[in-house]
Amino acid sequence: MEISPVVRPVRYDHPDAVKLDELVQQEYVLRYGDPDVTPLDPEMFAPPNGIYLLAYEDGRPLATGGWRRQDANDEGYSDGDAEIKRMFVTAEARGRGLARRILAALEDDARAAGRTRMVLETGIKQPEALELYASSGYRPVPKFGHYREYDDSRCFGKLL
Repeated sequence: MEISPVVRPVRYDHPDAVKLDELVQQEYVLRYGDPDVTPLDPEMFAPPNGIYLLAYEDGRPLATGGWRRQDANDEGYSDGDAEIKRMFVTAEARGRGLARRILAALEDDARAAGRTRMVLETGIKQPEALELYASSGYRPVPKFGHYREYDDSRCFGKLL
């Protein structure tokens, strides 16, 4: 009997999170030619300033995503922002709704932590991500973050 995927919080430096981060970086290299070099630290995802989630099935990590607190700064964020980072589903688990489950859990957690807007940056070579966010109520917002000057970068937001 197959066990339904379970979503649970882990630290960003948990071995399974590191494993999936390596896979998502390979995906970025395939699609864009380079890994994502946005500076990230495990403490950025530590409650109440964020959370990092993994979806497991039969003990295997299949999907990941996190949010981290952002407030107004010179990179274009606004007070109350919760920035989504490292949304990823392994190739064998795609098409099963795991990204949507993680996204909903991230939104709920950020709302409970008092954040007022979810924001994210993705790229034009990730059509699956663009479709997920559009179908989940995210709309284009002025660019922010590490890749705000890049032509193939797209930024989205959703009020919580």
